[in-house]
Amino acid sequence: MRGAGELLASARAGDGEAFRELVEPYRRELQVHCYRILGSVQDAEDLLQETLLAAWRGIGGYREGASVRTWLYRIATNRCLNALRDAERRPHGDAARRSEVPLPEPTHRRAEPSWLEPYPDVLLDGLADHAPGPEARYEARESVSLAFLAALQRLPPRQRAVLVLRDVLGFRAAEVADILAATENAVTSALKRARAALAPDPGWAGTPLPDSPEERRVVAEFTRAFEAGDVAAIVAMLTGDAWLTMPPLPLEYRGAEAVGHFLATVALREGGRRVLVPTRANGQPAFGYYVRDPASPILHAHGLLVLTLTGARITALTRFHDNSLLPAFGLPRSLRA
Repeated sequence: MRGAGELLASARAGDGEAFRELVEPYRRELQVHCYRILGSVQDAEDLLQETLLAAWRGIGGYREGASVRTWLYRIATNRCLNALRDAERRPHGDAARRSEVPLPEPTHRRAEPSWLEPYPDVLLDGLADHAPGPEARYEARESVSLAFLAALQRLPPRQRAVLVLRDVLGFRAAEVADILAATENAVTSALKRARAALAPDPGWAGTPLPDSPEERRVVAEFTRAFEAGDVAAIVAMLTGDAWLTMPPLPLEYRGAEAVGHFLATVALREGGRRVLVPTRANGQPAFGYYVRDPASPILHAHGLLVLTLTGARITALTRFHDNSLLPAFGLPRSLRA
């Protein structure tokens, strides 16, 4: 196996296979990094490819005093910031805004919709084992949770990048300044503002471990209740301050009563067969959601549903309507009943 120095020399000489070996260990973590900043799996994959292409074209300018990893993060971060400046990269998703039935008045309405997409856990499983630096403040699971990602998307792009680089990845202030071509004072100031705006999630410490007996029990109970259309059973599983959101709709239903009313009047308003197919997203239990077509034995996909848990209770339900997300989770668009 060739060392990094030999791979770098060969890549600079035009050896594409050497370049692939040099950057491959960082491919997955770079994709997750782009996802944290952009909030979109599809955009993250596009920006990852742009990053690797830019690295290949610019490898002659690589400064050997910096690590390959830091060099790639510099390219990826600045590509993401450039993408965020381009409003045209964001889909407007008018179809996602429509509903088959009138929606009840939300308890809260955001000024702007969130374009956040869920991230398949199967991709997180492929992350290289890079321990975050000593500056990191967030645990790995917390840093990909939907609550954390949604809060990140509300930060200005540069603050978002600084917080991810410093508090999630643990880069030092001097390294972040180099990545962003900024001063350390500017990085420190941006981080201070980002931390002030990004309130920590107090309930994360009580989240069951993935695939633990407690999590499996909650998932099984929720599946039975949802497929049976038992709103009362679902409400009994919610915390009092539970909330429901449906990105990209800028609507939030907060409190067990409001969530229950939404389920009774919209999601579970009629009989018929519903099926939840388990998967995982953002380190959380998730389901492909399918509804029986009354005219055929086919169950059609109705998006993805993600649960946020605290202990044995559900604190949030996030419904993603976009069926184009399903293939990333290995889920079909339809099932035979």
